[in-house]
Amino acid sequence: MLKKFIRRGAVLGSFALIISGVISCEKDFTDVNTSVIRNNEFTTNDTLLEVIITEKPVTSVRADGIQLGALGQYLLGSYNNPHYEKIEASIVSQLQISSAFKVVDREYGADTTVVTQIDTVYLKLPYQATLQTDGTYELDSIIGDTEKAFNLNIYQNTTFLNVLDPSDPSVFNQFQSDAIYQTLPTELNAISNFQYIPRAGDTMMVVSRKLNTGSIYDKDTIKLTNSLPFGRVPLKADLLKQILLDRYQTDDFASQEAFDDYFRGIVLEASEGTDPGSLISFSFNTGLIEYNPSIEVYYTNTVLVSGVAVDTIKKNDSFRLFGVRNSLYNMTTNNPTPAGNFQIQGTAGTHADIALFGPDTDGNGLPDQMEELRAKNWLINDAQLTFYVNQNIVGFDTIATPFRLFLYKNGESLGLPPALIKDALPETSAAFGGVLELTDEKKPDKYTFRITDYISDILSGATNYSPPLTLKVANPTDFPTTATDTIIDSYNWNPKGVMLLNHLLTNGDRRVQLKISYSEKTTN
Repeated sequence: MLKKFIRRGAVLGSFALIISGVISCEKDFTDVNTSVIRNNEFTTNDTLLEVIITEKPVTSVRADGIQLGALGQYLLGSYNNPHYEKIEASIVSQLQISSAFKVVDREYGADTTVVTQIDTVYLKLPYQATLQTDGTYELDSIIGDTEKAFNLNIYQNTTFLNVLDPSDPSVFNQFQSDAIYQTLPTELNAISNFQYIPRAGDTMMVVSRKLNTGSIYDKDTIKLTNSLPFGRVPLKADLLKQILLDRYQTDDFASQEAFDDYFRGIVLEASEGTDPGSLISFSFNTGLIEYNPSIEVYYTNTVLVSGVAVDTIKKNDSFRLFGVRNSLYNMTTNNPTPAGNFQIQGTAGTHADIALFGPDTDGNGLPDQMEELRAKNWLINDAQLTFYVNQNIVGFDTIATPFRLFLYKNGESLGLPPALIKDALPETSAAFGGVLELTDEKKPDKYTFRITDYISDILSGATNYSPPLTLKVANPTDFPTTATDTIIDSYNWNPKGVMLLNHLLTNGDRRVQLKISYSEKTTN
C-alpha cells in the first residue's frame, strides 16, 4: 500500500539579507536635468498620482534547483503568523552514494565470520549559525517560536525524480512547490511525529559502539568542524540496514543512476505541532561537505575466528542529500487581510498587482491618464513608488519582516512572461531600491522603488507596454546578472511577510502613490 503525500499551495540566498543604504525620497536631479534648470529654461515640479493595489495569492512557485544548478536554501518546519498564510515547508531529495561503500572492506578465510551491528542511524541537519564572542553559536535563518516543536516525519519516496522532462527529454524537468509525491507508508524516523526543536547548543552527540552481542564496547563523540550546531533525527536502524547496507553488493549500488532508480529519495514532511513552531532554512551548498544535510550510518563489524571475537572495526557511511531536490510549501489561509491593507508574503504566499495609470475608457489600448500626461511633454527627473508598513500590525519585528521587496512587470494578461523593469537592470539597479527602511526607533517603516527610466519611457512614448507591476518578497534569483537576463523566474524560498497600507484615502499620506518629479519648458 502506498501513502499519498500531497501538498497544495494556496527561498535572499538566505534569510539574512543585509539592509543596505536607504534610498532617499528627495535625491538630486541628474546632471543634465540640473543644467537645464540652471539655464532657467525649465521649471521643476512634482505630482502625486493615485494607483490601485490588488492583492494576489500565489498558487505555487518553482521549487527545484535543476536549472539553477543548485538551489541554495531549503525550508523545513512550520510557521503560523495569523496575519499571513500558515506555511508548512517540507523537502524532497535524492541521496548520494559512494563507490567506496562496503560493509566489509577485505576478504577473510573460511573460518572467519564478520557480524555487522548498527550503532546508530540518524538524519543530520547542520544549521546556519553565527559564532558569538563568548564561544557559543546563535542560529541564523529561523523565524517563528524556536521553543515550540513542529512535527517531522521522514518517508521513502517512490516517485522517480527525473532531471529531464519525461514529455520532452531535450529540456530540463521542473518541480513546483505543490508537486505530488508517492511515499511508502512506514516512517523512516524511529519516533513517529518526531518533535523537532532547533537548538544552538546541539554541537555534539555520543555514539555508543556495540559488539555483535549488543553490548557497548566504546563511545565516540561526534562533532562538526568548528563545532557547528546540527540537528539530528533518529532513524530506524534495522530498517535502514535492510534498505541500504544489505544492498551494497547488489546491482542497486552499481552506480548512482541505478541507486536513484532503486531508492528514489526521501521526503522530510513537516507539519504544525500542538503549538506554532519555527521555520528553518538549511543550506545544501556549503563549502564543507560535512555541513550538508545527510543520513549518517554508524556501525561496527565484529570479526570472529572460529566463533571467537578477534577484532572490532568502526565504520561510518554518509548519504548526502544530493541530486534532484525540491521544496514543498503547504499554505493555509488564516485571517482575511484587514480593509485598507494588503499583504506580501514569500514562498507560495501573496503578491500584489499595482495599476499605475487608471482605466482605458476610450478603448484605444492606452490608459486615459497616460495619454493626458504624454500631452504635457514633461521631462521626468524622478519617479518613486513608496509602500508603507502597517506599523500597528508589524510593530518592531525586523526578523519576520522581509528585508527587501521586488517589483517587476507582469504581462500575464497579455500572455507575456514576467519581466524586469528597466530600472532594475544591472547598470541602473543600485538606485532601484525596495530595501526596508526603519524609523529612528528601528521600527519597520516603508519600501521605496525608483522607477524613473520606466516611467520616462512610458510618458515619452518610447513604449506603450505598461502592464500591472507586481510586488513580491525579493529572492536572490530576481536580480539579473546581465542586461539580457530580463525574465523573472518564480523561485522563492523567502517565507517572510509584511502587511502594507494600500491606496485607500483612509490611509492618508501613507497610502500608496506614484510621485513624479518633472521639468517642463518655461512659457515666455
